[in-house]
Amino acid sequence: MNVLLVNPQVPDTFWSLKNALKFVSKKAILPPMGLLTIASLLPKDWSVRLVDTAVSPLRDRDIQWADLVFLTAMFIQKKSADQIIARCQQQGKKVIAGGPLFTSLPELYTHVDHLVLKEGEITLPMFLEDLQNGTPRKIYTTHNRADLQSTPLPRWDLVKMKKYGAMGIQYSRGCPFDCDFCDVTTLFGHQIRTKSIDQILAELDHIYATGWRREVFFIDDNFIGNKKRVKTQLLPAIIQWMEAKRYPFTFNTQASIDLADDEELMNLMVKAGFDCVFIGIETPNQASLTECSKLQNRGRDLLACVQKIQRFGLQVQGGFILGFDHDDPSIFDTVIQFIQHSSIVTAMVGLLNAPRGTKLFQRLMKEQRLLKASTGDNTDCTINFIPKMGEDNLIRGYQKVLQTIYSQHHYCQRIKSFLENYRLPPSKKFRPNLSDLRAFLKSLWHIGVLSRGRTYYWKLLLWSLQNPYYLQMAVRFSIYGYHFRKIFKNLQRQIQQTTANPAMDGSELNAVLSLPK
Repeated sequence: MNVLLVNPQVPDTFWSLKNALKFVSKKAILPPMGLLTIASLLPKDWSVRLVDTAVSPLRDRDIQWADLVFLTAMFIQKKSADQIIARCQQQGKKVIAGGPLFTSLPELYTHVDHLVLKEGEITLPMFLEDLQNGTPRKIYTTHNRADLQSTPLPRWDLVKMKKYGAMGIQYSRGCPFDCDFCDVTTLFGHQIRTKSIDQILAELDHIYATGWRREVFFIDDNFIGNKKRVKTQLLPAIIQWMEAKRYPFTFNTQASIDLADDEELMNLMVKAGFDCVFIGIETPNQASLTECSKLQNRGRDLLACVQKIQRFGLQVQGGFILGFDHDDPSIFDTVIQFIQHSSIVTAMVGLLNAPRGTKLFQRLMKEQRLLKASTGDNTDCTINFIPKMGEDNLIRGYQKVLQTIYSQHHYCQRIKSFLENYRLPPSKKFRPNLSDLRAFLKSLWHIGVLSRGRTYYWKLLLWSLQNPYYLQMAVRFSIYGYHFRKIFKNLQRQIQQTTANPAMDGSELNAVLSLPK
């Protein structure tokens, strides 16, 4: 059996970093971890190929080679996924689809041959058994949660590692919190399920054996969901492994703001090689935090929490949301000031959207405020419901925030402020390579010569010469900023079209809203 695994195209977005990746000759941030894991669950005697369309195009001969095409997608990949399904079916190939898009919206994909939904460790073996018996069903789903200690090693041999900016690894699934706009718990539940320590070390060994010596991203939605297990089991094992291998990787991940409460945990993460963490701050507005049930952020000095985490040696990347019912026009300046004062260099500011399956979706549907399906990208200047402050006011305020925080003046100011207060971890060494040198030289031309605000870039470089690592970080951040400005420049052109182009036609919207057709 010949099986083709396909990862659809992701549009050029805030987190795609496509414009930044060009500086280091990379095609995508991460390989498709779900498909690599699915590949390991397939029968060993099957021939398996992977096409990640972010790295290489899907050719007709790839499709013709396959007996079965397996496809996964998030909602942001919907357009590309739809095109791939059509191409495969035109060539008479059976398509097996799974992942968040198809799990959330199976009604839109009745034309797909087989839907293998929810967690593949459970539903894929069910499909494979029926396929072998000649009785495959249309839909496979489950109410159970996968035991991650049965999850196999990803098939790293299927990807061209040099095309990616980082490798991925998953320790846990689930989140203990209940933010009303988030669909993580809808997909994976509140209970934190983890792989064994031996599994994680085996995955690290496997990545190390390929020759990879760069970033590794723990793709957990909340890495510290089970703090006790992370502190007493996982991090001590990683520390020992990293010391034995002379720190070949740097790690980053996602976590909740209560990380700031645990100094022991922060110290262990830094000692293990973590240098960056994404935290959903969402808003400095306490009323809005209450509104969205972001209770872990309420009643805190969020600014002090961020600064504390960064002083411990962990760069904080922050997520912010505009458009809550309790937001008024003052929120835009408040968010700008928070981002500047906190020295969060990478601040993802998005508009509130309501994904299907979330509590926010259910509330807005009852209030008859839903307009269309979410695009899956909360930074594309679209919103799928009627905001209380008015859409025009919200879009204008959002535009002001982006124009301010990613102007060269404000952005370089945050880089300098962050580096001044950042505690460089002892394991962090200045290890430039040829790729770093090429990126530096490209930045001098594209940012230092061609870009507006280039004076601020040169001032930052001159200041950072006091420490080689500061220089390396300043260049990296500046390249990210170059990408963000490109993205937001494109958004300017889209803003005029925001209200004119619905995300779906009527029949699709009815399916998404679970309304009668």
